Amino acid sequence: MSGAVAPPDHQRPFDPDRLTHVHFVAIGGTGMGSLAGLLKARGLHVTGSDKKLYPPMSTALADWGIDVVEGFAAEHLRAAGEPDLVVIGNAVRRDNPEAIAAIGSGIPYRSFSDALYELAIAHKHCITVSGTHGKTTTTNLAAHLLLATGRDPSLLVGGISLDFGGSFREGAGPHFVVEGDEYDTAFFDKTPKFLHYHPDTLILTSVEFDHADIYRDLDHVKEAFRALVAGLAPGSRIVAALGHAGVRDVVAGARCRVEGYGAERRAGEAPPPGVRFWGRDLEPGSEGLRFRLEDREAGQSHEIVSPLFGVHNVENVVGVLAALSGLGVPIEEAARPLRAHQGVKRRQEVRGVAAGVTVIDDFAHHPTAVAGTIEAIAQRHPGGRVVALLEPRTNTSRRKLFQDDYVEALAQADRIAIAEVGDDPIYSITGEVTECLSAGEVAAALRARGRDARAFAEIDAIVDWVVSGRRDGDVVLVMSNGAFGGIWERLLQALRAVG
Repeated sequence: MSGAVAPPDHQRPFDPDRLTHVHFVAIGGTGMGSLAGLLKARGLHVTGSDKKLYPPMSTALADWGIDVVEGFAAEHLRAAGEPDLVVIGNAVRRDNPEAIAAIGSGIPYRSFSDALYELAIAHKHCITVSGTHGKTTTTNLAAHLLLATGRDPSLLVGGISLDFGGSFREGAGPHFVVEGDEYDTAFFDKTPKFLHYHPDTLILTSVEFDHADIYRDLDHVKEAFRALVAGLAPGSRIVAALGHAGVRDVVAGARCRVEGYGAERRAGEAPPPGVRFWGRDLEPGSEGLRFRLEDREAGQSHEIVSPLFGVHNVENVVGVLAALSGLGVPIEEAARPLRAHQGVKRRQEVRGVAAGVTVIDDFAHHPTAVAGTIEAIAQRHPGGRVVALLEPRTNTSRRKLFQDDYVEALAQADRIAIAEVGDDPIYSITGEVTECLSAGEVAAALRARGRDARAFAEIDAIVDWVVSGRRDGDVVLVMSNGAFGGIWERLLQALRAVG
């Protein structure tokens, strides 16, 4: 359990119990908006500002009754009365007039990460889920199983949970489950966000190269995760996916207990050294993905049925069950409510079915996530063609860096459409980006492997291509961390018109 809260260096302390008004600069981010909603639910006066907001956060903030002004200006700070605390999001640049006014005003201010810790986590047992992939799904699942087994947890997750009807929850139980991101904290604090949560239990899912706009290479990413591991107290516990080389590397010097978990990718595969919790004998079926979970230290074996498909999701389930077992929740007890787990919006979310075609929305954008998601969809919908639509949108995915990896990942699908990378500058503090991903080259490489693959500059052209080439039983998998031009809505509309 975390101890007393000390304010960050050079920042004024505040008394969380005496707050009445908190103002958020850049309130529209998932984390910022969720913390704002949590404080509003406590009865605080919450205000905020941001650039133009879009659903789902714009809708959520309005539903919660939180006043938001559009744009950034110094006068916003006191428009609704002087706040007791200002929270500044990591999307805010150092020339933001509202942030400058807040810092110069003498009003206590915090980054999102420090505010979350001081206001919500500090006196709970913090379960942080970190890693390149699977954070949102794993965080939500851990909180769902804790709640279903009567532990009444608190939660803040980087997505809209279908289990909780939102992205946050404040419970009376001893646990706070939070998604720990490796992205930087604020313009005035360039350390990773996950360093601010001080985990008592850390679930570490994977360590790969990502966020090329702030990390130079994989070694630079590993430095951040090593700092996270090094900062854990000796009494903390790391539940680590030791089947991944990057994870093994960063936990090697841990001074606290490390328990490994993983899942076989080939039938009969032996668990790596150090793995205690191992998923094996995976068998997809109509009721879910059935597998055997072995606790190799206790000499126990459990039959699990999960609604989440794909080896990567078996790993996520095993990691959560392993973490909860260390918190006194027996695996058999935690596994029972697993089948009722609904997941998170935009994680293999079925958006609709029309003209015999199922349209699924997913957040995958890194090649590893793309490959895992295609595998999961093929398991979940046996016999149907997987039609993969990818929008390379992030500062990392728009680079040539992963071009060959995208070819390998997308080759698992039957038909592939890739949106062409735009001409907008790619933000980076690690050096000028000179080589961009070529959607045309990716498509050509896939066609050379016998795949029906095309690169497209227009969303409507992708919709026409999908509809004109459709077959009954097709599963269209839309993959992007953005809106992708509302393509899934357009697809369903077009399919209904011909169905």
